[in-house]
Parts: sequence; C-alpha cells; structure tokens
Amino acid sequence: MYRGISRAAALQWSRHSTTSRALSLSSVEGSLEPPLSTQTLPSYFETNILGPYASRPALICRQERTRAHGGPASPNLNVTTHLAWDFQEFDRHIHALARGLLTIGVKKGDRVAVIMGNTSAYAMLQWACASVGAILVTVNPAYRLPELVGTLKLVGVRHLFVVPRIRTSGYVEMFASAFPDLRNSAPGEIQEPELPELRNLVIIDNEGEMSQSYPRLEVRSAIDWREIMFWREDTQERRQQKDISATLKNDEVMNLQFTSGTTGYPKAVSLTHSNLLNNALSIGKCMRLTEKDILCNVPPLFHSAWTHGSCIVYPSEAFNPEAIVDAVVDERCTALHGVPTHFLGVLAEVERRQNAGIPVDTSSLRTGIAAGSPIPIDLMKRLAAKLNLTELTNAYGMTETSPVSFQTTPADSIIKRVETVGRVQPHARAKLIDPEGNIVPIGVPGEVCVSGYLVQKGYWEDEEQTRLAMKKDEGGTLWMHTGDEGIMDEEGYLRVVSRIKDIIIRGGENLFPVQIENALTAHPHIREAAVVCVPDATYGEVVGAWIVREPGSNMAREEVRRSVTENMNPQNGPVWVWFLGEDGTQAELPKTASGKVMKHVLRDWSRDFAKNNVGRV
Repeated sequence: MYRGISRAAALQWSRHSTTSRALSLSSVEGSLEPPLSTQTLPSYFETNILGPYASRPALICRQERTRAHGGPASPNLNVTTHLAWDFQEFDRHIHALARGLLTIGVKKGDRVAVIMGNTSAYAMLQWACASVGAILVTVNPAYRLPELVGTLKLVGVRHLFVVPRIRTSGYVEMFASAFPDLRNSAPGEIQEPELPELRNLVIIDNEGEMSQSYPRLEVRSAIDWREIMFWREDTQERRQQKDISATLKNDEVMNLQFTSGTTGYPKAVSLTHSNLLNNALSIGKCMRLTEKDILCNVPPLFHSAWTHGSCIVYPSEAFNPEAIVDAVVDERCTALHGVPTHFLGVLAEVERRQNAGIPVDTSSLRTGIAAGSPIPIDLMKRLAAKLNLTELTNAYGMTETSPVSFQTTPADSIIKRVETVGRVQPHARAKLIDPEGNIVPIGVPGEVCVSGYLVQKGYWEDEEQTRLAMKKDEGGTLWMHTGDEGIMDEEGYLRVVSRIKDIIIRGGENLFPVQIENALTAHPHIREAAVVCVPDATYGEVVGAWIVREPGSNMAREEVRRSVTENMNPQNGPVWVWFLGEDGTQAELPKTASGKVMKHVLRDWSRDFAKNNVGRV
C-alpha cells in the first residue's frame, strides 16, 4: 500500500507537473505561465490598472451617499443616488487618504486595524495603507469586546478605524464604556493600559449620526474620518508618500488576517504584496474576468476583480439578500461571490419575489466564486439553473494561502465543477499525505499540503504555531499543512472531504462530514446541514446532524436519517438529529463572519444535548 512509498520517490514525483500525464500519486504542480508579478500592490495599481482603465467603473456602493468623504466635487459616473467611482476617482480618494494617514502619524510597519463592513472607506484603506507601507489588520466585526481587545493586542494595533455601529454591535460605545481613557485622551495621544500600542481612534460615519453620537458618548480621543482626508496634492505628505512607495518590497507584509476560528481562537496570518497580488491575478483568470465585468461582492472585502480592471459593487455594508438581488438586477452584474450561506439567502430572495409575481432578471450573471466552505453539489446545480451562474467557479483554500490554492474553470466539465474544487493554481504545488508524511496514491484520503508563492509569511510573532503548520520537506520545500482531508483523482482534481479534526471515527472507520452533508442537502426539505461527531459508548463516535429546514417544510428525524442511508452506507446515517430553532436549540448555525460553520461550537452543543438524550433518532 501507499505507506510503503519512499519519501525520495514521492519528492521526485512531486517535482513533475500533472498537465500532461495521468497521476498515480496525489502530488501536483501548477503551470509556470504566466510568470509571477514582482510588483507591489500600489505599483501594480498605478501601471496595470489606473493606466489602461482610468475611466472605467471601479467601485459602486449602493448604500453610500455621493461625496460620502467630502472633498472636491466628484463626477460620480453621473450617478445621483449613490456612490459610484471610476478608477481615476477611486485613485484620487486613495491618495487623499494616504496623505491623511501620514498626517496622523501612521508610519511604515504600523498596524492599522479596521472594523467595518464592505464600504468605500474600507476599499480605500486597503490601497492607502499599502502605499505608505502600513499593515492593514482585518478584524471580524462579529467579535465581542474580549475578542476585539485580544486581537488588537496580539498584533500591536496602533491605529483603529471603526464605524459606530453594524446592526446590533455598537463599537464606539462598546470601547468607550469599557475603557474610560479613550473618552479622556486627546486625539492621537491615547493612553489606555489595556491597549498599550493604540494611539489613534478614527470613526467612519456609516449611519449619518456623527454629530449626535459624539456628544452623547463624549469620546474625546476620536477623530472624524473626514478630517483626515488630505485633498491637496502639492504638499510634503505627497512627496513623503512617493518616497515610501519607492522603498516597498513585494515580500513585505501588507495585511494581517485572522484565521476564521472554526476550531478555536484565531491566529494572525501575515500576507505579503506578492501573496495577495498574484493570487488575485490567478483567481480572476480562472473566472475569465475582464474590464467589462461587474462583480457583486457579498463576502468581506475582495480585491481580485480590480487586478483585472473589473468593477466591484457593494450592495450593502453587511449581508442582505434583498440588497444583493437589487444590485445584481439594477447594475447588471456579471459575477457573484459568496459562501453557501450567502447563495442560499440569494436563492430564497429570488424565489420569494418570483412567487409574489415580481420579475427577477439575473441573465447578466455568468461567473463568480463559491468558496469559504465546501459547497453542496445540489446548491451548485441550483445556482446555475436559477441564477444563470453557468460559469461559476468552485474554489478551495485558506487564509494562510492567500487564500485560493485550487479552483475550477469554465472549461472544466460540469461534473468536475460541481464535485471538485478544481486543480492547483499556477506557481503552486500541492500534495496529499498520510500521518507519516508519505504522499498517498490517487483516490486515497490524505492531508492537503500546499507550497509556493501563495503560502503566508507566518503567524504574526508566533513562531511555535508557525512551525506546527509550516514545515520543510527533505528537499527544503516549505509546505503549509492545511488540516483538511482531501482526495485527488488521476487528473489532479481535488475533492475536500473534511477537516481532519472533523472526521468522525465510528468503530474504527473514517466517515467524512462533507459527503454526509451533500447527501442531506440534496433533500428538497433541507436548506442547510452541518455534521459533527458525537461521543458514543459503543462506537466511540457517531454522526450528529444539525438541520435547517426549508421554510414551510416539515420532516421527522427518521426522514433525515433515511436521506443519508438510502444514498450512502448505513453507518453514515445520523444517530442524532437536531433542527435549528427547536428543542431548545438556537435559531441559526453558528458561523464566522466569512460564513463558515463553527464546528467546534456545534460539537459542544451536541455533547450537551446528547447527555440529556435530546435529538436521538
């Protein structure tokens, strides 16, 4: 068997591309064409985006007013109802912000944290920070105060940009109540013991309540976002910005993203210009993006479309299916990004309108990305049939790989596009290994490991966690160990079957939650399903299923179990079934901000319910 394959033989095989031969081992190497870009993100923007596409639409924010950031009058693409910029206008705002960052003391290497949804301010910060060498820190808006403080301290955030409120979370009020020194410190001179590095608190008014909220909260240290926008271009800050940009290197860290935390407390992933730029170029190429495409962006901020001169539309600050459908229809979007939760919400909104006799024209759609967590096969087919997403790509990766390492293309067969996450990206290598580190044969499950330009620089100031996840092989190649279990076919296509920690070992047999979830969501009455292990005295572990039913449907636990056992081996059948919102369960699946189901939370819930014998089939 595969345990007998020598590491030397595996290494030799791993050096060969899979494009011209059938595989016998689960080891692949992507194309080396086109060459990797050696530019930084700001230099690429200036030469490859602004140059050829200056007058093309760049950013449309349907929830924001025109001239949301003040400054000189804006052409606004001749739109009067909401913010709409071409690339030249986008660039003008980026540079005004970059000069403003310098005036408030932002220096190269400073960590600049952002707590907000999808807005033009966030988009500007991404590029402005990069142009002055600051490191943008992406913070999950769903975090509660202890998590926020922990993440800010972990990476030594010096400047915090935050909106007053997103839905029920009031960030300014939260910080001001918890830390009195924020209320009393002078702007730029914050001295808060719990946040020792923090100096600036900048508020971006996303609700039009700035004048009312400040006196009420009495946050003396807060700076109004509009006050730091520096519109004059004939200043030393402009020269300083150019000088800094000239010193930037493509291997410097420009972004810290916290892992989603589906299995525990997040770590800070360090991503470079090269990581993010080249991955964006590869992603967009798989989607066949051009300057004529209009991407409706649903998940947290995404910049791949801009590297191809495409326009990005933010339908709303946070996930809102009604706003998404409006944006797709009104803006004639050609692409749509999301995770399963997002797509399910959009489908439900489209069906609601159609049932009410309201026409919904999504014929402009063609492509996009379904990612974030394994997407059910049935859902992929529904998206093509219901939304015209006939060229929708399926992608796989993780924050630590910038993020996409495998992706399908429209040229792939429909079976490959719905049942796999495609083949490895250009300039990347991947292998599937057993617990001893041996590469497994095709068709045999193994841990997915990835190497190449897309691998992060390391977890921020955490050498121990970095060593655990990133390891060199005998040939000196550094591999990111993903913790995901996958199966590769002879053409190099990958199926991700589970997180290794999520695998259910029932009586010594490995059961893969993703496969069981696919069987469940194929049932017409099941909208979402999440499968976890539940401790069992006889088998060690058995299958537990958390179910979100389609509205108006009604099915018993036995029917849920049959939907699996009729299509898979009986041992895959759920022994425990819980319907969200019933029997004392919560109303929704616990998810991260990016839409991934938090399996570690579900495992805790499952143990508690099973102890009380609630949910047994």
